[in-house]
Amino acid sequence: MEEIVVVSDIHAKTQASSSSKSLKKSIIRSRTVGYVPEPFDSEKLPPTLISDIRPFLRVANQIELEWPRVAYLCRFHAFERAHMMDPSSSGRGVRQFKTSLLQRLEQDEEDTILKRKEKSDLRELKRTYLKYEEYIRKHSGDSDKRTQMMSARGIASVLYEVLKTVTSGTGLETIAEAEEDNAKSEFYRPYNILPLDPGGEQQAIMQLPEINAAVMAVRNIRGLPLVENFQKPGPFSDILDWLQCCFGFQKGNASNQREHLILLLANIHIRQDHETQSMSKLGERTVNYLMKNLFRNYKRWCKFLGRKSNIWLPSVKLEEQQYKILYIGLYLLIWGEASNLRFMPECLCYLFHHMAYELHGVLSGAVSQATGDLVRPAYGGEPESFLNKVVTPIYKVIYKEAEKNKSGTADHSEWRNYDDLNEYFWSPECFQLGWPLRLDHDFFFVQSDDCHSSESLNAKGSKKKKLPIVEPQPTMEQSEIATTPPLKESSPLIWKDKVEDNSQVIDDKDREQKWLGKKNFVEIRSFWQLFRSFDRMWIFFILALQAMIIMAWHDLESPFHIFEKAVFEDVMSIFITSAVLKLIQALLDLAFIWKVRDTMDSSQSVRYMLKPVAAAIWTIILPVFYADSRRNSRCSLKQYQSWIGDWCLSSYTVTVAFYLGSNAIGMVLFLVPAINKYIETSNWRVCTAFSWWAQPRLYVGRGMQENLLSLLKYTLFWVALLFCKLYFSYQFEIKLLVKPTKRIMKIGLSAYDWHELFPKVKSNAGAIVAVWSPIILIYFMDTQIWYSIFCAVFGGIYGIFRHLGEIRTMGMLRSKFQSLAFAFNASLVPPSAKYNHSKKRGFFEQKHHKVLETEKNIVAKFAQVWNQIITSFRSEDLISNREVALMTIPMSLELGSGLVRWPVFLLATKFSTALSTAKHFVGKDEKLLKKIKKDNFTYLAVKECYESLKYILEVLVVGDLEKRIVSAIFNEVEASISKSSLLMDFRMSQLPDLLTKCIHLVELLVENKESDQEKVVIILQDMFEVVMQDIMADGSRLFDLLYCPQPLEEAAGFFKEVEPQLFSPFNGNTTILFPLPDSEPLQEQIKRFLLLLTVKETAMEIPVNLDARRRLSFFATSLFMDMPCAPKVRNMLSFSVMTPHYKEEVNFSMNELHWSQEGVSIIFYMQKMYPDEWKNFLERMECENLEDINLKGKDEELRKWASFRGQTLSRTVRGMMYYRKAIKLQAFLDMAEDEDIFEDYKFSEKRHDRKNGPHSLSAQLDALADMKFTYVLACQMFGVQKSSGDSQAQDIIDLMMRYPSLRVSYVEEKEVIGTKKAPKVYSSILVKAVNNLDQEIYRIKLPGVPFIGEGKPENQNHAIIFTRGDALQTIDMNQDNYIEEAYKMRNVLEEFLRHKERQPPTIIGLREHIFTGSVSSLAWFMSYQETSLVTIGQRLLANPLRVRFHYGHPDLFDRVFHLTRGGISKASKTINLSEDVFAGFNSILRQGCVRYHEYIQVGKGRDVGLNQISQFEAKVANGNSEQTLSRDIYRLGRQFDFFRMLSCYFTTVGFYFSSLLSVLGIYVFLYGQLYLVLSGLEKAILLESKMQKIESLETALASQSYIQFGLLTGLPMVMEIGLEKGFLTALKDFVLMQLQLAAVFFTFSLGTKSHYYGRTILYGGAKYRPTGRKVVVFHANFTENYRLYSRSHFVKGFELILLLIVYDLFRRSYQTSMTYVLITYSIWFMSATWLFAPFLFNPSGFDWGKILDDWADWNKWIKNQGGIGVQQDKSWESWWKDEQAHLRHCGLHARIIEILLSLRFFIYQYGMVYHLDISKENKNFLVYVLSWLVLALIFVLTKAMNMGRLLLASNYQLSFRFLKAVLFLGALAIIIALYIVCDLSLKDLIVGSLAFVPTGWGLILIAQAVRPKIEDCGLWDFVQVLAQAYDYGMGVALFAPMAALAWLPIISAFQTRFLFNEAFNRRLQIQIILAGKKKHK
Repeated sequence: MEEIVVVSDIHAKTQASSSSKSLKKSIIRSRTVGYVPEPFDSEKLPPTLISDIRPFLRVANQIELEWPRVAYLCRFHAFERAHMMDPSSSGRGVRQFKTSLLQRLEQDEEDTILKRKEKSDLRELKRTYLKYEEYIRKHSGDSDKRTQMMSARGIASVLYEVLKTVTSGTGLETIAEAEEDNAKSEFYRPYNILPLDPGGEQQAIMQLPEINAAVMAVRNIRGLPLVENFQKPGPFSDILDWLQCCFGFQKGNASNQREHLILLLANIHIRQDHETQSMSKLGERTVNYLMKNLFRNYKRWCKFLGRKSNIWLPSVKLEEQQYKILYIGLYLLIWGEASNLRFMPECLCYLFHHMAYELHGVLSGAVSQATGDLVRPAYGGEPESFLNKVVTPIYKVIYKEAEKNKSGTADHSEWRNYDDLNEYFWSPECFQLGWPLRLDHDFFFVQSDDCHSSESLNAKGSKKKKLPIVEPQPTMEQSEIATTPPLKESSPLIWKDKVEDNSQVIDDKDREQKWLGKKNFVEIRSFWQLFRSFDRMWIFFILALQAMIIMAWHDLESPFHIFEKAVFEDVMSIFITSAVLKLIQALLDLAFIWKVRDTMDSSQSVRYMLKPVAAAIWTIILPVFYADSRRNSRCSLKQYQSWIGDWCLSSYTVTVAFYLGSNAIGMVLFLVPAINKYIETSNWRVCTAFSWWAQPRLYVGRGMQENLLSLLKYTLFWVALLFCKLYFSYQFEIKLLVKPTKRIMKIGLSAYDWHELFPKVKSNAGAIVAVWSPIILIYFMDTQIWYSIFCAVFGGIYGIFRHLGEIRTMGMLRSKFQSLAFAFNASLVPPSAKYNHSKKRGFFEQKHHKVLETEKNIVAKFAQVWNQIITSFRSEDLISNREVALMTIPMSLELGSGLVRWPVFLLATKFSTALSTAKHFVGKDEKLLKKIKKDNFTYLAVKECYESLKYILEVLVVGDLEKRIVSAIFNEVEASISKSSLLMDFRMSQLPDLLTKCIHLVELLVENKESDQEKVVIILQDMFEVVMQDIMADGSRLFDLLYCPQPLEEAAGFFKEVEPQLFSPFNGNTTILFPLPDSEPLQEQIKRFLLLLTVKETAMEIPVNLDARRRLSFFATSLFMDMPCAPKVRNMLSFSVMTPHYKEEVNFSMNELHWSQEGVSIIFYMQKMYPDEWKNFLERMECENLEDINLKGKDEELRKWASFRGQTLSRTVRGMMYYRKAIKLQAFLDMAEDEDIFEDYKFSEKRHDRKNGPHSLSAQLDALADMKFTYVLACQMFGVQKSSGDSQAQDIIDLMMRYPSLRVSYVEEKEVIGTKKAPKVYSSILVKAVNNLDQEIYRIKLPGVPFIGEGKPENQNHAIIFTRGDALQTIDMNQDNYIEEAYKMRNVLEEFLRHKERQPPTIIGLREHIFTGSVSSLAWFMSYQETSLVTIGQRLLANPLRVRFHYGHPDLFDRVFHLTRGGISKASKTINLSEDVFAGFNSILRQGCVRYHEYIQVGKGRDVGLNQISQFEAKVANGNSEQTLSRDIYRLGRQFDFFRMLSCYFTTVGFYFSSLLSVLGIYVFLYGQLYLVLSGLEKAILLESKMQKIESLETALASQSYIQFGLLTGLPMVMEIGLEKGFLTALKDFVLMQLQLAAVFFTFSLGTKSHYYGRTILYGGAKYRPTGRKVVVFHANFTENYRLYSRSHFVKGFELILLLIVYDLFRRSYQTSMTYVLITYSIWFMSATWLFAPFLFNPSGFDWGKILDDWADWNKWIKNQGGIGVQQDKSWESWWKDEQAHLRHCGLHARIIEILLSLRFFIYQYGMVYHLDISKENKNFLVYVLSWLVLALIFVLTKAMNMGRLLLASNYQLSFRFLKAVLFLGALAIIIALYIVCDLSLKDLIVGSLAFVPTGWGLILIAQAVRPKIEDCGLWDFVQVLAQAYDYGMGVALFAPMAALAWLPIISAFQTRFLFNEAFNRRLQIQIILAGKKKHK
């Protein structure tokens, strides 16, 4: 111990000196007998110490057995570091850790000395270190020991640090310096993909020439400023190292971006044409390509702001590449360390702009004017200076602004989100921030939440001394990178210290800071946002409605009659309406942007001010001229003979022509999109002036036009759709109502049935409104229905042209199997070098180049891939071992000879069929051969069986005589075939006997037992006899040939003597080789031969598993689709996959598998749901049952099997890692020679590995896979889970061990020791698995907690810096992938390079398959609904509509494009709740392009229970509500052309608004009917005018909204099923879905969408709703269902039923029941659906035992009191308060809207009190007032009862009973008195109840809206009691019919059948699962 000196921390030397001395004395222990090394826990460590001490403890555990003393020294070193970091043990868990480690050191002190092999610790340590170093150097290039090398390097790195500390003699004070020492651990540095340290040079990936070229370019530091100019010990290693030191970046960031940059350059370099340049040197085109893509956004930003690019290149050509890489590296370093700033791409442009300017100054050696020193970066020279001084100040602004969001409850206008902060950098004002950043600028000021006083983030105070006023520089028109600037700007002698070029600073001493506020846009909660965003659409529909009403009013017989004078003048009035609507739109714009007027550009402010003025002028001018034209018409009144006649131009017509002049210009530009795009994107002043009025000048939303062909396609689509819609609306909605409307207007009504508030209103306006309102709502909604119809038609046509569904069944697959190899070769095999790679090819064109490929190579490559697919199916347990044998294509050198042995399942029964045919055939050989060849597989089966038998006998028979006999027989057969005399020479009728014996022989050969030798001999003799005596017509002739030298008599005698010994041993010599040699190819061929002989009809149904069939069918179909030609793996685009993970399941634990609280166990469920896969799993495990698995210790395999069938992370990871497996096989096929291709992939790889040694084939394949594919899991909680010992952390580590290339990124939260507040430091960390442990690769410190906005996009953002490649695929953790689809990935990536249109795609959408629809009917419905959305829906969105954005997460992003434009999602809290779709919006707005392809699919899971589905749909509806308010939708709606805008609306927020309109239409219709019935208008109209059909017509048209919306919107789903499964199957499925109550499900979902969409827009409250992804079917209790659906469905359902009942009561006197039924049946259906669907779709919902439990639970819940900490599932009171959260946080206007909507419930009371008998037909208003007195009396009685309960119930029970009796008798007395005196009837009591119940509910709603006022009055408790009574009453009303139905057992059986019909069809015993709940609880 004398070599180790313990020294306390420098900063705590005085406090810790005494403790350090005592520490040295304490490490002593008494001697024990023996030493047993045990590992010390290195994983559960204090969070503050993990990163510093964990490596030492891990190494100690690893080397303890061999080097116990060195392990002790490592632990001692870990203790020293822990004590130095936290001497006072103030960190959480530090004291306990130090105590346990100290105890361990005491135990090991003396025992480890005895085990020491050297005389001192220093020598022992050196010896150990040198041993590992020697091992590393010896095996540095050995790829077979890659894992061991990684482990050795990690150990050596730790030993080096311990050794350095020991030998330094200065103790721990040198640790910080040692960490910065380049010599330390550079040789052993952990790496991600590229081992860039000297020890990794021999690895295969570093031997690739493209990697070497990129590394050399990055390491080119020649000519950079000298080392002494920077405070850095030692030389720079490369450009990134130089930039890190120069600008103060983090070392981890530099290491990460170094690898990133090298891989980017290498992958681009390999794709370039190398005919003119060397592969070993990085070409200029490579760097230019990356520069162009990386800086395109920066150059556009400079151009937009009128600034010159600060990328200056030298005039010396040799230095140009170095400078380019410097600028690329600088941007990547800024991006890699920007943290949350990555969501603000233009902010990054601003930072890069200034830092690039500084970089140029440093490179040019410029001298500062102010100091005379060389120019240095403003924030350089200090570690982490960029993070602390640049990123952190801006981050703090983001963080403090996000805090003002108040978890989504604050209004959007009160805080700045990511977009607001980023858009500040869209204006020249951003340059006022200066450089260095001026922290006293208003940008950094965040207004306080509590008050509006100034609060600055700057410590200098709240006043500014200087405010830079920026004069914009001249516009830089060119987008090229600038060359070296003139001497005046770049000379070292006159370099300026600047805030910004040409900026001037003026004094403003007394200016106070202010909050800048929102920028360019304010998200205001209002439905007017829809009109504002899509104003052109609404104006069009309103004008069309007006025109059609006018036309219908004039009763035109022909559309050409519109040009008649009277009609034409009336129709021309629509332009007045247009002017008014435009005025409204301009005023809305002004109102909505009012809060951003101060931050808006002055020219835009003027524009918004002038717009209303111009609109108002037109609003005045047009009516004036219109009136003048009507009064002073010069046109003749004669009838025109032609449709155009002699009509003249009035002044109004001329005015309209001028009014439409601007639209004419827009129409011309619409037809010439290229010119329109140029005008929008140009900075030429003429263009900006021209477009100033039309659109705001924003950085995004410009130049989004598609090419002319695309424009014409979607224009024709919408023209056709609008024509159909308008024609239908005119004929069946508007025209039919005009005549009844005219008659209603003429009817006079003298008396009303109630007190009419507006008796002087003429023409029965109320009735007109009631009739027309539902129709108008339908008019605005039914375009969505027409879109569904057109989507089905056009989507189906597109699907047919794309070959969808061409191979739907296994029968179709078998019939086309031979052509699959050629289709595979055309699609998935790279063409030869002679073929033009860039040429566009369809499938048939692709076939032309296949002449370069021989047929044998085609089949061989296909066979390799096919066999891998089958092997994967077996590993997934989709097929059995027998099915594997039946489906595998044998690989052998015979393929090279042209003999293809197709899978046995194709040849099933073919041989027996041929045998039967031959047996009964009569005729010539040619006809028999033709008949057999008619089915090619039959011919192949016969041929292969013959060749196999011949080959087996050649191997088996070794005796000379026997060989001659066998050979002669085969020669005889072949001679007969050649002479076409086979049927003459052989008796075919005896072939079955030979077949039987042949099968017996092959079975024995398969078993290959030595004891069966005699049986083999006998069978061979039997076969010989059958052939010679029964089959051959002249068998004696064959003996003559064999024994011709002997006389015939002797020969006969000899034969009698020899014949018994034929094939048997003779004189000690064996005549057969049995047992056969142990040759795997021979055994495989014998087994295959046996299968060919024995397979029956069952093999025709191979594979049995339905999922395997579906996957094979789709894979085969996709090969015939149009896809780009596959490049070689080395030339393919590289890509990454990223999956965000929070706390979802990684794997099911054993406890979870065997136990479940709310249902059956998971493993029991899985066995019943996947019986065939469970059987295959048992076969693979070689077990009989579950108990056998447990006994054999295969629990881990069981966990995997179950987890792979749930929605777990392990399933997703397994699927995504198929990409790597596919890449390796494809690389093998690219690299392998012909003889390798004809062998099995695994055998060929092993053979090459032996031949090539360290540069083995497997190493090269791994290198290519690493270079092309990266998979990163963004597990944000991994660090917390690991520290807490959560089993999920170990599951994630197990995943990394199973897949070594898998990487995990997480955020580490670490407390800083030594400060009072203990601030937390956050770091983003990337780890991989080494030695069953996680090893840190990169650590990048963050400015603070990264999860500011929505969780998922923030999680993606922190991990995106660790991704690599050209493309990035975003995958959710409920997704899956398939090996056969992974082979098509390189084709999909080529889509980024294949430009069918003008611009390349930036997002590529992929097809999804929903894999959770197998059992539950709800899951089936959801599966079909999702399938239609992600297939036919997105197919149409992408083409022709061109409005596909980003839906779901299999999409591929152009990574570099999105890296520079804000990432792959948006993260602002609440507004970006649906974060993924905003990535598509952002891409389109930034001139990106989104495409969709269906030849590849990814699996996706969905929720399967109604509650989970409803939660998901509520979340999506919330997200669409926020989208409606967002700036993205606004800009898309305003900047798209008219028809593309229509596409955008109806495929995004329009769908949800149409759903809301359809529901609203029902309410408007019923309340209109209520008004007509109660007022007496309907009765008067029917009786006086005798128009009996008005109501039925009106009602049918109003209620058809539901019918159409529920059925016609399902057409796309039916069409897609028909395409992929056949239209008969589609029709059957559709009918079956209706029988399983699919209409109930979709109607219920309609209510969910409409409720959450509407409420969120009005009141807010959008939030993420975790749905859970349970795999077990479970019963949801009544209380849970009531909580979820009470306000969204139940209240609305009861309201509709009340409306229907009231309508029925008061229409009976004049309307038939049949009319009522026809009018209201659909509304009754909707009401019943909304009330009872949750119970219909609830498993065991009608089980009597469950009913009783639910009732008890309901009563307990409704009566429990709430309070602090009481969850809403425990108490009604807590739930009720949570339900009002949206009202507590909404604004005044939302409360007013709530009150206004609540007033509808007072209509019942107002109308019905006048129909009471007690009113005696009195229509005085006093009657209504008296009804309120009655209601007040009821409330007083209720209040008295409640007060009595509170005061008397507990202590004065008798008094309370007396009070109840008094109140009851008093109420009864009042009723009796009214009955006697005022003629009160029973009907009055019923009607009064129906009147007062809704009034009470309305009062509750109003009280909730004005809760503060009610609380001040002391009435809130009464409101709560009243609300509780209403909820209890609704609960009882729902519960009663359920309880009644539960008495009938058939109801429960029926429910189980329709819920799980799919399970019954698959013969799954769902009853066992449902019954199993009781057993497994």
